[in-house]
Amino acid sequence: MAETSPPNPHIFPSYLPFSSTLNRFSQWRADLGLPNPGTVENLQKEVKATHLTNYAFDGGRADLTKSMSMNPLFQVTHSFALGSQTMPSSYNFGAIFASEKVFLQGGVDHEGNVSARCNQGWTANHVSKMQAQISQQPGHNLLQLEHDYQGSDFNFNLKAANPWPTDLTGIFVGSYLQSVTKNLALGTEWVFQRPTPTTSDLVATYLAKYTSSDKSWIATAQIQPAGIVQATYWHKLSEKVEFAADLQLMASPIRRDALATLGAKYDLRLSTFRAQLDSTGKVSALLEQRFTPTFAFLMSGEIDHFKASLPYMFLLCQADTVFFPERRKSWCGCDDRVISVVQRGARSSDDGHAAAAATTIPSPIMIYHTIYFIH
Repeated sequence: MAETSPPNPHIFPSYLPFSSTLNRFSQWRADLGLPNPGTVENLQKEVKATHLTNYAFDGGRADLTKSMSMNPLFQVTHSFALGSQTMPSSYNFGAIFASEKVFLQGGVDHEGNVSARCNQGWTANHVSKMQAQISQQPGHNLLQLEHDYQGSDFNFNLKAANPWPTDLTGIFVGSYLQSVTKNLALGTEWVFQRPTPTTSDLVATYLAKYTSSDKSWIATAQIQPAGIVQATYWHKLSEKVEFAADLQLMASPIRRDALATLGAKYDLRLSTFRAQLDSTGKVSALLEQRFTPTFAFLMSGEIDHFKASLPYMFLLCQADTVFFPERRKSWCGCDDRVISVVQRGARSSDDGHAAAAATTIPSPIMIYHTIYFIH
């Protein structure tokens, strides 16, 4: 059998100018063995998973989800929400189709608002995404196009929200995150807004991310020249305990403000407890107790000490399906928030890139019951 020749490190054709210099630089960078820093979108992923911002809610909700197919995955969801202090009662019908290279998600609510998401993986490095929303309210329609490229030691992303090719209006976002050492990554994000052909605005953000060698703690920082600073710190104290801190500062000539948030998460054998405290005096907590693989009990509450108010407290019993991380496989362009949508039958998600989903997914009906107390 003929021996397989090693891969050619010269990736730039010889007829290009400075090809030898570029090839030597590429080989030198590959020899450094720098890791991929992840996406700018998920820069604070661990902090958001520890704090309660993406988990607390009020009111009553019932989600009924039925899986029609396992591979490829196809499921439909009926979602009902009522009794919230901030959102009106609603009904939403959604459907999800997912394979290794394609992820499709769509939904329509009782008012006729339609939303859709499509992620297409072309190669292991290139993923294209599309989000669309058609609303009955003027000015709420949305079309967002996105392409993400993950290199061996960097990530590059381009977005365009409501672009119009004739007058070049819309919102355009470009981000780049590069590992400079095995622990430190630096990057930038530029947002160009052009609501009309005669008005435009450009905002730059500079990013930094430091990951410890054992990946037990991560620190990030974001700085805008206008005087806006955000810094986060996440520490995995043990296999069951995580701690996160978030500091936001605004020191512009018009406004000066600051907000500090501390949070912790405790993962026990059959339960998860999250607690959060911020500098405005708000204390929040959420307890999820799982009695069986398909039944869990959740209790959440928030109290504002400075205002001496208890906005809400609710109890939630849910029938859910457990998706173990070791039984997941890659879905194209989906992050943990998208996976949680599939697990709990939620109606939509904010963003996403590569993560995982279950290889073998049961198909029960998931039902949420909420008893809430408003003071």
